[in-house]
Amino acid sequence: MKAFRLDELEAERAANDGAYLQFLRERNMSVGLYALDAGDHDPQKPHQQDEVYVVVSGRASLTVGLETTEVARGSVVYVPAGVAHKFHHISEDLRVLVVFSPPES
Repeated sequence: MKAFRLDELEAERAANDGAYLQFLRERNMSVGLYALDAGDHDPQKPHQQDEVYVVVSGRASLTVGLETTEVARGSVVYVPAGVAHKFHHISEDLRVLVVFSPPES
């Protein structure tokens, strides 16, 4: 078993001065913690993998393709591979678990 604590992952991510920390990589998936602070710009480009976002904390809008939704703690969003997507109008510091399948390259 592999077990993780969000507070420890957030501390590791912050210590490495990065917005994204991949903390699990297996044959069929990878998982990371993505962080954007209020007012930040999301620099993402479309990924080659399907992904699922699970919002742990914060509040923002998320546009996937031509659809936009509001996300906050507890939101779960599927983003198909190759589709443009961005968080925007980030009004509260955003922390998101990201599951990629297959693993992010």
